[in-house]
Amino acid sequence: MIPTDFDQDALNDGRQSERALTVQRGVGRFLRAMNFACLAEMTLASGRRADLAAMGPKGEIWIIEIKSSVEDFRSDSKWPDYLEYCDRFFFATLNDVPLDIFPEEAGLIIADGFGAALLRDSPNASLPAARRKAMMLRYARMASLRLQDLADPGSRQGL
Repeated sequence: MIPTDFDQDALNDGRQSERALTVQRGVGRFLRAMNFACLAEMTLASGRRADLAAMGPKGEIWIIEIKSSVEDFRSDSKWPDYLEYCDRFFFATLNDVPLDIFPEEAGLIIADGFGAALLRDSPNASLPAARRKAMMLRYARMASLRLQDLADPGSRQGL
């Protein structure tokens, strides 16, 4: 039985627009089909939050920055800060956003609420071993804590 105080939107912190959540869902399905595990809103050691962090079957780490509109892309110039935390970096967007606004040096994914397609691959920039280990530990802890919060919403308060 699900506790009555369980929040069905526990993974949505309210900062994402409906358009961004649509992209998130489609990219998540796309990544899952490629045997990647996906974690939304992952806080990095720098304090930045990656829209999506994905870990592949061989331990590769991808970061996907969701841009739901031209304005969203133009108002956010922090994406280069993510490059040192992943092997590959991608932008993901909807089909009504002009694709020519996205830099060529990043991968590009187009998505809807049901799936996604890789339009441009990202260059591979292998993480140093120490950074990869730190990212994997951060990823594992964050994912585990989220699962625990879903299974026992009171655990966060130490109940």
